[in-house]
Amino acid sequence: MSKTVVCRCEDITLPELEECLAKGHHDVESVKRYTGLATGPCQGKSCLPLCLDVMARTLGLDPSELSLTRLRPPVAPVALGTLAAWHDGRARDDWTGEA
Repeated sequence: MSKTVVCRCEDITLPELEECLAKGHHDVESVKRYTGLATGPCQGKSCLPLCLDVMARTLGLDPSELSLTRLRPPVAPVALGTLAAWHDGRARDDWTGEA
């Protein structure tokens, strides 16, 4: 069994990706949901290029024919200051400075 790691964040190996493709998951979103690939701290910055290459070779496609994952923005915009103020599990109110 190959120990080639495709996604370091989620510890997804090349055989696991190939198995996923063999089971019929032929788009990045489906692969992501089945394996967890691209859901770690890097959010796919490290693993998506390799994933797309493996998928293209396996499926006989050009990598440009494969779509990337769906973007899911927050339901409501959040100010970066609010996120930066998060400390010990409590958010600080940017206007009052109170927790």
